[in-house]
Amino acid sequence: MEFSFEIVALVIFVIAIVFVFKTINVVPQQHAWVVERLGKYHATLAPGLNIVIPFIDRIAYKHVLKEIPLDVPPQVCITRDNTQLQVDGILYYQVTDAMRASYGASNYVQAITQLAQTTLRSVIGKMELDKTFEERDHINTTIVNAIDESAANWGVKVLRYEIKDLTPPAEILHSMQRQITAEREKRALIAASEGRRQEQINIASGEREASIARSEGERQAAINRAQGEASAIVALAEASATALRQVGAAIREPGGEDAMNLRVAEHYVDAFGKLAKTNNSIIVPANLGEMSGLIASALHIVKTQK
Repeated sequence: MEFSFEIVALVIFVIAIVFVFKTINVVPQQHAWVVERLGKYHATLAPGLNIVIPFIDRIAYKHVLKEIPLDVPPQVCITRDNTQLQVDGILYYQVTDAMRASYGASNYVQAITQLAQTTLRSVIGKMELDKTFEERDHINTTIVNAIDESAANWGVKVLRYEIKDLTPPAEILHSMQRQITAEREKRALIAASEGRRQEQINIASGEREASIARSEGERQAAINRAQGEASAIVALAEASATALRQVGAAIREPGGEDAMNLRVAEHYVDAFGKLAKTNNSIIVPANLGEMSGLIASALHIVKTQK
């Protein structure tokens, strides 16, 4: 009898323990648990300590409220110019309504994945191949807007979508590589021609500046020569004028006129002698009387000086 009582007490203790565990539920941070009461949605448990009724309430769904990355499988898309393009990406979403996430779709992750793939095919199909590489931001934004509108009914918020890789066929890759090579060669040729043109411009500009500098130097040299010659003429004229003034002053002195006549006679005789030596002809002055008179005056002056 005592043994039976102990067994009953142990069973009651175990049931009590189970009852306590079923009653008290601790929800972690950034989690949400959906409670069903008798098979019907009853409440969403917030993070912390929560009390439920055992065997009547049931934790039906547990959701993580953190941002979750979802890898979208790669797929082949057809561009507007009928080129196959393999595209894969990654989608970031977050559960915002635990109740809708539980009952809005049977599998919201699969629904988001399928919607992302179909939307991606639609967007790529409206673009040419070259534009798909340039319009990644536009593709990402379009996919996010399209998915987010439908995902709102599933209690899910699509935050962003990022294309990881765009892979065209090998033939297209080779063609693109040849095109890029041709573009680079063209830019190199243009750069080389621009360099030669600039070089020719620089040479012509240098020659023009050198010519201008040479002409300026020649002009300045001519000015300097002209100024030097003018200064020499002025100096010579001033010297001649000074000499003439001195000669005039000497003539006015006593005996000055006789000295002048003697000097003139000496120069006359000397010049006549030189002229006779340089010519085989005999030169006779036109007025011998004037010459003899001049010589006689000169001899008279020399005698009087003695």
